[in-house]
Amino acid sequence: MGQCVTKCKNPSSTLGSKNGERDSGGKSHSKRGAVHKDDHGSACGKASGDILVNGTKKTDAAVESSQPPTFSGDTKKDSVCSVEESSLQRIGELFRRYKDEREDAILEEGMERFCNDLCVDPTEFKVLVLAWKFQAATMCKFTRKEFFEGCKAINADSIDGICARFPSLLNEAKQEDKFKDLYRFTFQFGLDSEEGQRSLHREIAIALWKLVFTQNKPPILDQWLHFLIKNPSGIKGISRDTWNMFLNFTQVIGPDLSNYSEDEAWPSLFDTFVEWEMERRKKEEETKCILSSDTEGLCVDEQT
Repeated sequence: MGQCVTKCKNPSSTLGSKNGERDSGGKSHSKRGAVHKDDHGSACGKASGDILVNGTKKTDAAVESSQPPTFSGDTKKDSVCSVEESSLQRIGELFRRYKDEREDAILEEGMERFCNDLCVDPTEFKVLVLAWKFQAATMCKFTRKEFFEGCKAINADSIDGICARFPSLLNEAKQEDKFKDLYRFTFQFGLDSEEGQRSLHREIAIALWKLVFTQNKPPILDQWLHFLIKNPSGIKGISRDTWNMFLNFTQVIGPDLSNYSEDEAWPSLFDTFVEWEMERRKKEEETKCILSSDTEGLCVDEQT
């Protein structure tokens, strides 16, 4: 639109110069020149003409003037980069708030303050899910890389931002494929990588099974954990294979254990568990029958 206004103020002399060459120096020439100038003025400055001096239709010019300004690809790219840099700065400030004084990581003390600010208990399921999204290698520790990559993964750069993401993260953990990934992560998360552990201590495994099944507890879980607590087979640790296969066990084997077969490729610990649990249930039923018989006998004696 600015180009049109400029050309109106400085109209092209092409048409005027041609008229001058044809009629040299008379009053009629001056008169015609004046008429020409008036015509050009009305075409550019008044609303009567259809075409502006620069060749643009009035309707096109009106559309151009009404359209919002557009930004080039470089401008958009610079804007996105600026937002990302600001977010990274905020993540950096958040990390420095909790990091250890000597090690470039958030350790146990910093993790406790971090959880307090998030209004969560360090032992609750939300923290496990957060560690999963951060892909933390060790309990009670976030390295700088884990913290930065984790915050970017959940699209949060502040305490309020992380808190706001918890509901969607918990819903994500309910999805079958996502839960399987979380479940397998939990085993690795529980290992002491500095000691080079390859199996979970029995007590740690029990605690982690309770934790990871917070949202979708299988019917057989309590019996399984009771078996591990009683520890009739004297096990000291849980292998990765046993941990992974237990998820399959909960999905395939019914709570009454009737469809369990030792001929299938289950870990031997599962054989021991099923045998122990079936025996326990049998004794429980026998005890109930004895108590029931004693009660009935008591009722008969009272009646007589």
